[in-house]
Amino acid sequence: ASQEQFVSVFPKILLSTMVLEKPIVIDCRDHLHGRLASIVAKELLAGQKVVLVRCEEMVISGSLVRNQTKYAQFRAKHMNTNPERGPFHFRSPARIVWRTIRGMVHQKTARGQAAIGRLSTFEGIPHPYDKMKRKVIPAALRVVRLKPGRNFCKLGDLANNVGWKHKELVDRLEDKRRAKSEAFFQKKKAAAALKAKAEEAAAGELAKVNETLAAAGY
Repeated sequence: ASQEQFVSVFPKILLSTMVLEKPIVIDCRDHLHGRLASIVAKELLAGQKVVLVRCEEMVISGSLVRNQTKYAQFRAKHMNTNPERGPFHFRSPARIVWRTIRGMVHQKTARGQAAIGRLSTFEGIPHPYDKMKRKVIPAALRVVRLKPGRNFCKLGDLANNVGWKHKELVDRLEDKRRAKSEAFFQKKKAAAALKAKAEEAAAGELAKVNETLAAAGY
């Protein structure tokens, strides 16, 4: 059969073909927990690899006291005869986020297990993701989705109050990372300024060259 016949018979197959990117790195800062988790779950099920960084900066709607109370109720859920068998109550922000997404991908099926295997979650921004382009999800941002004046709390603060022991360490490492990042940016900005100055100084000499390049389509 020709390609035209194939398209007419199977149009939906061709239209729904997805092109997966390299692993997407998402900066979780100021994203709403549930909304981000649901969007990421959809991407994982479609076959996309996703890395979530700065999970401790994610926010949950509702005050800190309210969310601590809800977590305390969650902590009370355990196997009656042998609590060691679960359910397990994670305390680190990265694992809390991981567990939330696990509940959205049918993890007791092979497809769900493959999907959750494509997810990585981290506190802070460890190497090599500190040197990679990070993205945000506008549909899950707090400033877009949460009504002004409503209470919210950071996942890192909640985790710290329920037994996570590494908040100070992550804060310290993040301060060092931000200092290195700022130094790199200033160096890059200075190099860009020098380049612009050099191009301006050589503009007269390069005018003829630029005309030739423009004619060639560059």
